[in-house]
Amino acid sequence: MQEITSFRLVSIGGTPITVGGVLTALLMIAAAILVARLIRSALERVRDRAGLSVSSVYIVEKLVGYAVVLAGVFAALTTLGLNLTSFAVFAGAIGVGVGLGLQGVVREFVSGLVIIFDRQANVGDFIELETGARGLIMEVGPRATRLRDNDGVDIILPNSKLIENQVTNWTLKRQTRRIHVPFSAAYGCDKSVVREAVLKAARAVPFTLPDTEARRTQVWLTGFGESAMNFELVVWPTLDAVKRPAAMQAAYLWAIDDALRDAGVEIPFPQLDVRLRSLFGHEGDSAMAALGLEGPRATPPSQSESHNDAAETLETEAAAGPAQGPDPGARESARNSGRGSEGAGPPS
Repeated sequence: MQEITSFRLVSIGGTPITVGGVLTALLMIAAAILVARLIRSALERVRDRAGLSVSSVYIVEKLVGYAVVLAGVFAALTTLGLNLTSFAVFAGAIGVGVGLGLQGVVREFVSGLVIIFDRQANVGDFIELETGARGLIMEVGPRATRLRDNDGVDIILPNSKLIENQVTNWTLKRQTRRIHVPFSAAYGCDKSVVREAVLKAARAVPFTLPDTEARRTQVWLTGFGESAMNFELVVWPTLDAVKRPAAMQAAYLWAIDDALRDAGVEIPFPQLDVRLRSLFGHEGDSAMAALGLEGPRATPPSQSESHNDAAETLETEAAAGPAQGPDPGARESARNSGRGSEGAGPPS
């Protein structure tokens, strides 16, 4: 056995490399990788219980893992008896060759480090890609970032894509966001009844945040369609609900439908009115009388007070003055300026 372990394989810089030395070096590298994995597993369990944020623990986890493996590699080279100083030139030549052949891998590794330290997309954030794919960041690896969508499907994304392409982070800085839930009601319905019914239903949804001065649940009239008045429920949900946008949208739509039916508000469907200008020489009311029908009835005016959420928002911001700054969703609501509101300026 001693003859096998002392068998000389090659000589580098005057230092003999034996079988025993190679085996020892490999065992040290394997031990370093094992220790790094154990440390990462321990830190993963700490994530949910630590006072630090998930991203902070993840950075420590990655740095410790890389440091342990790197220390193991240097210890293995030292065990082989190699002088790292004299080995630098040889290693540099090898590094250039490997770099040319594996520049894609090195690029992704460096991109992963940038993602970890830049902290614009952290582990636990819910992001949306240019392709429309959305998911929770589960892991930032040395080559790729792993996302998991709400259907439990893992998306493997090269790290460089997160740096080079546009990414929408829905939960950056652990803040929630305002969502818009569009719905329609038939012409002639009482807007105040629609508003009160929908607001009551939205506030009853368990993941709707309570109203504050800056974040309020509102109903906006956004336009007049061919067969319906178009509304939007503007609401601030919890951070956990934001990470499940499809289920969140479905929950609010379900609640809106129940509320409108209970309030007796007609939910419209596409329809077409046919108007006859004359019938057997009769026109207007006389034509209707010839058919034994009554003429169209005018819609009675609403008896309840109309409450315009969009106008109220504008008045509140104007009273607060420019020093207070706009509502967190002011930029988003500016896109609705062309769609109109309930007799007021563009919603904000």
